[in-house]
Amino acid sequence: MITIKNEHELESMRQACKITAAARALAGEMVRPGVSTKAIDKAVYDYIVAQGAKPSFLGYNGFPASACISVNATVIHGIPGGYILKEGDIVSIDVGAYYKGFHGDCAATFPCGAISTEAQKLIDVTKQSFFDGLRFATQGHRVSDISHAIQTYVESNGFSVVRSFVGHGVGRQLHEEPEVPNFGKPGHGPRLIRGMTLAIEPMVNAGVYDVKVCKDGWTTVTADGKLSAHYENTVLITDGEPEILTVTEGL
Repeated sequence: MITIKNEHELESMRQACKITAAARALAGEMVRPGVSTKAIDKAVYDYIVAQGAKPSFLGYNGFPASACISVNATVIHGIPGGYILKEGDIVSIDVGAYYKGFHGDCAATFPCGAISTEAQKLIDVTKQSFFDGLRFATQGHRVSDISHAIQTYVESNGFSVVRSFVGHGVGRQLHEEPEVPNFGKPGHGPRLIRGMTLAIEPMVNAGVYDVKVCKDGWTTVTADGKLSAHYENTVLITDGEPEILTVTEGL
């Protein structure tokens, strides 16, 4: 069932999303050569807790960290640990915060020092595909109108969208209905109405869209070993233009 949020609920959700977005920004600022993914995860945990919130991901279905940190060919759900970031890496950081009964959810991919031209293009296209999809996140459109716009933009730039994982509703639960794929024909899925909150999250690969899940049951990598990028915001459907709840300057 799709949950519609009222104004009182949205006020709490905005606060959760503000904390989430700030945690993403903090993590992104730490991406530089010589920093471990574990150190970034600790900073995310410390920040979220200091705000009186809880990391949404920590313990979620057994996930052992506060942030998903996915480097290079890792698409999503990378587990932070002893890996030391190096020049040329691209680092996808996905965070969530639970506050006053609601979750925020957002992600972005950050360059570590100087990166290749192709890697920068992948990051830029992934982010822009979100905004192409966002144009259809308005009352009266259907979920797959967002999906189709994302896929069209990504593929027009020579990349592919992941099919095995999709965006989702978000609110009192981290994952709610409806699913929000990043591919598909327009005009399908639930119709968008005011008060829906969606985590729209293009996951884009430099090569094929196929992925595989590693033995740890979480880490998901590209099937061909090529780079992947991720960009996500929590979005509110309104009477007019959509509202990005996890907005931060420059992200």
